[in-house]
Amino acid sequence: MKRISVIAMELLVVALTAVGCATMSSVMGWTTLLDGAKGLDNFERVGSSNWAVVDGIVQADKKDGKENGFLVSKNAYKDFQIRVEFWSSDDANSGIFMRCADPQVITDKSCYEANIFDQRKDPSYGTGGIVHHAKIIGPMQKAGGKWNVYEITAKGPNIVVVLNGVKTSELTHTQFASGPIALQHGAGVIKFRKVEIKPL
Repeated sequence: MKRISVIAMELLVVALTAVGCATMSSVMGWTTLLDGAKGLDNFERVGSSNWAVVDGIVQADKKDGKENGFLVSKNAYKDFQIRVEFWSSDDANSGIFMRCADPQVITDKSCYEANIFDQRKDPSYGTGGIVHHAKIIGPMQKAGGKWNVYEITAKGPNIVVVLNGVKTSELTHTQFASGPIALQHGAGVIKFRKVEIKPL
């Protein structure tokens, strides 16, 4: 019996290794929405930004007009954890928008936005803050010129934002209960390397 268990375990390890990380994420309850050049079909484009795959990474660096650009998830999410790997230029204005009320009209007043904006005039809602709702805890971490990881948990009225392993803001608010996720390009250069989400 013991020998059968050992063999079964070895086969499981081999199988999991063979199927790769994407399936492992799935097994753990995570869904990959974006992974390098793959996954743009999980999003609708809204606005005028020039989203494109450059060197295997989804990025935007220009707008056709004044409208901000967004990649809006086709699915809506209520309670979830989301993990986003991103690179931003020093002058970037971007963010992760959550529970958006209208997938065609994305604003920081119709969604919750975890900001990516190092040069915001009021830094209390800059990178790491939840715009209009939760100021940054402690000094603002700058994201410009490097790869960063946002880990955001939204459960019921509570939202916790963690940037590069440090909790940067926390909110208890009931205005938006469910809706799509949106990735923003407002200014500068923003790159998204990986986006994973886990419904709770």
